[in-house]
Amino acid sequence: MTMKLLLITAACFFLSALPAFGEEIKLPAGVSDEEALRLGEKMYREGILPSGEPMQAIVMGDIPVDGRMFTCDDCHQRSGLGSVEGTVITWPTNGKELYQPRRKTGAWRPPEGDAEKMNDRRNLPRYWQIEDARPAYTDRSLARVLLTGVDPAGRKLNPIMPLYLLGEEDMSILVHYLKNLSVEPAPGVDDSTIRFATVVAGNVAPEDRQAMLTTLQAHIDAHNSQSRHQERRSASGPFFKTEMYQAYRRLQLDVWELHGPEETWPAQLENYYAQEPVFALVGGLVAGSWRPVHEFCEQHKIPAIFPLTDFPVVAESDWYTLYFSKGLYQSGEAAARFLHAHERLADDAPVVVVFRENTESAALRRGFAESWRRFARPEPRYVSLGPDDRTTGEFWLDIARSHRPAVLLLWLGAEDLGGMDSLSGEEAVPKIFLSSEMLNYSFNSVPGNIREFAYLTYPRSLPETWDKRMLPVTRWLQARDIPVTNLEIQAKMYFLGWMLPGAIGYMRSEFFRDYFLEGFDMMTDQDYAIAVYPRLTFGAGQRYASKGCYIVRLTGGPDPRPVPLSDWVIH
Repeated sequence: MTMKLLLITAACFFLSALPAFGEEIKLPAGVSDEEALRLGEKMYREGILPSGEPMQAIVMGDIPVDGRMFTCDDCHQRSGLGSVEGTVITWPTNGKELYQPRRKTGAWRPPEGDAEKMNDRRNLPRYWQIEDARPAYTDRSLARVLLTGVDPAGRKLNPIMPLYLLGEEDMSILVHYLKNLSVEPAPGVDDSTIRFATVVAGNVAPEDRQAMLTTLQAHIDAHNSQSRHQERRSASGPFFKTEMYQAYRRLQLDVWELHGPEETWPAQLENYYAQEPVFALVGGLVAGSWRPVHEFCEQHKIPAIFPLTDFPVVAESDWYTLYFSKGLYQSGEAAARFLHAHERLADDAPVVVVFRENTESAALRRGFAESWRRFARPEPRYVSLGPDDRTTGEFWLDIARSHRPAVLLLWLGAEDLGGMDSLSGEEAVPKIFLSSEMLNYSFNSVPGNIREFAYLTYPRSLPETWDKRMLPVTRWLQARDIPVTNLEIQAKMYFLGWMLPGAIGYMRSEFFRDYFLEGFDMMTDQDYAIAVYPRLTFGAGQRYASKGCYIVRLTGGPDPRPVPLSDWVIH
């Protein structure tokens, strides 16, 4: 029997279950609504059946595929509100859209239950009285389209849409999930306002706190200024622009101040959220790790957009926090990639890491080690400096002679580079890697006679472009009488404010948190409004917008400057 015949036979078997479905499909006995939503989410996002087996499907009429290859959210997005890729439009699959008729392009439908607007429609010319493209789905017709690719209007869907070979119970769970997907607007939004919050935690310098808050609030005030009479148009604008104008909301920014040790932050966050739920967090500044806030956002499914932190949570599967970069982890990662791709090191070349135990060096060590392992390289050797250990010329010579490293990674501050010039006299000087961030960009601390052997990670725009790139930011601040204090913080918040209206507008009036994040995912790459980085890139599910880090060397003389040895993105 041919593969095509096998597929047809299998499809007929699964289709035979369809008559058992009424217009409303019941869940299997013993499966609660909550459990069905959990299982349906796994089917929708991962292509995994409740049994734990992969879903099976057919594409292009006769090609069998594993459901994990074509998950629903790959095209329809996590929110279910669809996407556009080139010339392919993927329609929404969330309950709110599926269970009402779909308008044709050019048609207009008034808000549900708005009798006055409906009367307006009846008086429209005929060319506005366009029939709907399809009637509303029912549970039965939704099961039918998933099995056969034929919608309630009898239209055959694009053959790239998988036809899922699901039994009755599995189908009922998936239908239940879709019916409840992105139906109720998220907390933090009402008919007039979207409420945001920003988090300030730990021993943050007052001037840094002020730099972040004044810049953010200036963007909020600009949105709320009613320069285009948004609220008036929302109430009384042309009826055929109702959907556009009624999406407008004022923005409100709350400040969530967290005090005390990090282990108390989750309870404080819970208290703020219980008192006044917010739609999303924007910005944020903490002294220490962002992890407590990150985990709170994952638990409550709250977007957090561009917090100011050098210590983000680096994870493959977490969804709700969009970071500028991976922070110091990314610099360690960049060093590993550069050494592997550009320096022609022997496969077993010894690497020695010298560090003090602190948060900064831990992030650098992890970023380097995890990337180094992916290249099947041997584990680095580690030399930890104790609180009383001091680096001297003798210390560095002992490291070089006892370990004979090909590469010496010094994840240290400027105060720990004393005596390094002794290495210049060695017969085989190792390649030396330093972190610009840990040196606080104080390049004079690197001894002149080892600069020709030293590489530095440099995760931001180069000095020769810095002033030019910062010019729009400083002019914007000056126009609003905001003093320039910490320009890096202000530039990052300027960029966040630049991007926020686009993500809000992308939602239209569909105020769902996943859809809000997808608005950022769908944005084009940015190289204008972001002065701190040469470029920020966006894509579906990507949670670290900066993908790059320069590797630089220093010039000689009393005022060394970095000279790039690599492109911004290191492969």
